[in-house]
Amino acid sequence: MTAATDPESPVEPIKKTSADVSETTIRYPELMRLAAWVVTALAIALSLYQLYTAGIAALTALVQRSIHLGTILCLTFLLKPPFRGARKNQLNGWVLFDWCLVAASVYCTYYICKNLLAIFERQGDWLTSDRVVSIIGTLLVLEACRRVIGLIMTGICIAAILYAFFGPYMPELIIHKGYSIERISTTLWLTTEGIFGLPIGVAATFVYVFVLFGAFLEFTGGGNFFIELAYALTGRFSGGPAKTAVVASGFMGSVSGSAVGNVVATGSFTIPMMKKVGYRPHVAGAIEAAASTGGQLMPPIMGAGAFLMAEFTNTSYLTIIKVALVPAIMYYVTVLFFVHYEAKKHGLEGQPRESLPRVLKVIREGLHFIIPVAILIYVLVMNYSPMMAGFVAVMSTAAASLLANAVRWAASTSRLTATDPGRVGAGRFAVQECKMIAGALEKGAVNAIMVSIACAAAGIIVGMVTLTGMGLKFSSLVLDLSFGIKALAILLIGAASLVLGMGLPVTASYIVLATLAGPALLDMGVPLMVTHMIVFWYSQDANVTPPVSLASFAGAGVAGANPMQTAFTSWKLAKGLYIIPIVMAYRPLLGLGENYSLFHWQVGYTMVVTTLGLVAFASCLERYFLRSATWVETALFLVAAAGLFWPTYWTDAAGFVSLMAVVVLQKFYHPGRRPAEITGT
Repeated sequence: MTAATDPESPVEPIKKTSADVSETTIRYPELMRLAAWVVTALAIALSLYQLYTAGIAALTALVQRSIHLGTILCLTFLLKPPFRGARKNQLNGWVLFDWCLVAASVYCTYYICKNLLAIFERQGDWLTSDRVVSIIGTLLVLEACRRVIGLIMTGICIAAILYAFFGPYMPELIIHKGYSIERISTTLWLTTEGIFGLPIGVAATFVYVFVLFGAFLEFTGGGNFFIELAYALTGRFSGGPAKTAVVASGFMGSVSGSAVGNVVATGSFTIPMMKKVGYRPHVAGAIEAAASTGGQLMPPIMGAGAFLMAEFTNTSYLTIIKVALVPAIMYYVTVLFFVHYEAKKHGLEGQPRESLPRVLKVIREGLHFIIPVAILIYVLVMNYSPMMAGFVAVMSTAAASLLANAVRWAASTSRLTATDPGRVGAGRFAVQECKMIAGALEKGAVNAIMVSIACAAAGIIVGMVTLTGMGLKFSSLVLDLSFGIKALAILLIGAASLVLGMGLPVTASYIVLATLAGPALLDMGVPLMVTHMIVFWYSQDANVTPPVSLASFAGAGVAGANPMQTAFTSWKLAKGLYIIPIVMAYRPLLGLGENYSLFHWQVGYTMVVTTLGLVAFASCLERYFLRSATWVETALFLVAAAGLFWPTYWTDAAGFVSLMAVVVLQKFYHPGRRPAEITGT
C-alpha cells in the first residue's frame, strides 16, 4: 500500500495532472505480472527440460547446451537489471532493452538449432549471418556475465578476446599470430571449443540436476532436517551450537555445494545459537563460513567443480568422490578442533540434553530425506552417470516427499471430522503439493543462473587460451618462478586463485586455474588427478580469505559482525584448506598411482600423520589443547606440526615425539598452580 492509498499515511496524496495520467497509462503492472509469469514458465520449463535430457533422452551437445544457455540468458535479462539504479516498475528504455536482449537470446538459440547440420558442414566457411549471430551471442554472454558476476570477470573475458585479436602486438613472452573477429566469434558461438565447450556442458548436464536436487531438498524441508540432526548429535558438547554448524554445513554441503548458500541456509539457525551460548559475533560468523566452505569439498556433490574434474581428467565421478572424502573429513576435523578450543578457552558449555531434539525422533520424522541421499550414493556406486544419478535423486526426493506428505494428510484426515477447520481436502492438498514441486523447479533454475553464466563466460577464456596457446606460456612462467619446487608452485597457484577469486566464482576460478596453471604441476611429475584436486581445493580459498571472503561476509551479515574481522577469523579456521593440498603433492593422501590404493598402508599412514599434524597446528595457533599453552608448549606444537607435515619418516617420528611430549606437559604440568591445588587436597 502506497502513501497515496493509505488512509493513515501522514503524507498528503499528490494530485495528478494530465501529464501524470498519461504517465500512469504507460506504467505496466500487467506487464510486470506478465514478466513474472514468463520467468516462472521459463524456469519450470528449463528444469523439466533438464530432467528430460538427463534421464530420458539425450540431445546433440550443441543443441542441448544452446537451449540451456539461451533460457538462462532470458532468465538473467528478466531478473537482473542492467545496473543498480534501473527501475523495473515503469515502462522505460531499460525495460525495453531487456526484452530486446531476451528476443536476441531466443533468436541466437533458435539459429543454432535450426541450422545445426549446415553449421557442421560449413565449418570455417562461414556466412554473414553466422558471423552476425556469433558476435551477438558473445555480446549477450558478456552482458549477462556483467550483470550476474560483475565487471572483473567480464573484463577478463574481454581481455582474453583482445589478446586473441592483438596477438602480434603482445610482449614477446606471450606473442602469437593473432586471429580475426570472424575466427574468434564463430569459434566462441558456433563450435564446442568456446562458450558451448566443456564448462557449460557440465553446467547444463551434471551440475543443473544436482542444483535442482538441492532445491527440492530445500522446498521439502530436507535442509531443516539436516540441521536438526546435526543439532541433536552435537548440541550437548562444549560449544555445541558451533559444532552443530560444522556438522550441519557438512551435511548441507554434501548435497548443495554452495558455500555462500550454506552460510545463509544453516547460518540463519546456527549463528544465533552460537551467539546465545557466548560465541563472539565475528567468531560465530567465521565458524559458519569455514564450515560452509568445506561443503564444496565434501562428497557426494562438491559443487560444480567435481563434475568438471571428472571430465577434465576423464575419470569416473565415483572415483572423484572416493578420493575426495578423506581429505574433506580431515578439513572438518581441523575446523572442529578450532571450534572446540574456542569453546574451552571461553568456558562455553553445551545445551542441556532435555532441550535438544532426540536423534531417533529426528530421524524417524525425516527418514524420507535420508532415502534419496542413500539412493543417490547407491546409484553412483553402481557406476551410473552423474547425470542419471542426479535425475534419480531429484525424482526420488520428490516421490519420497509426496508419499510422506500423503501419509500425513491421510492420517490427519482420518482423525479430523468433516467440519473441523484444520481438515484439508484432497483438492487443496493436491494444489499444495503441485505448488511445492513448481516452486522447487523454479528455484532450481534461478539457483543455476550464476553457475551457468560463470561457465559460459569461462568458456570464452578457455576458448581463447586454447586458440592462442596461452596455457603453455603461463605454465612455463609458473615453472620458471617456482624454480621447479612443487611446494612453491602450489603456493603460486594458491596466490593466483586468491586473485582470481576476487572477481570469479569458485567454479570459474577452478576452470581458469586448471587450464593455465595445471600443466605446470603435471610437468613437475604431479599426477593428473592430484593436480586437479590441488587446483580445486585452492579455488575455494576466496570464500574465506581476505580481502574477498564472500562466505565470511555472508556470515558476518547474519551474525551482525565486522566483515573483515570475520574474514580474518575464518581464514584462521580454514587452515586445512591451504595445508592439505601441499600434502597431496608429496604424499599418497588420495590413494592414487600404480602402487597405491585407498587401502594401502601408506595411504592410511599419511592420513593419520597429516591429521595429527593438523591437530598440532590448530593447537599452536589457538595456544590451547587441554588447557592454555605456554610459549614453550606452543613452540613444541609448531615443531610437531612441521615434523608431521614434512614427507620423511624421521621427521614424522620427531614430530610425533614432540606432540606426545607437549600432551604429557599439558596433562601433568600446571603452571602457576601448587601441587595441592592440582590434587585437590
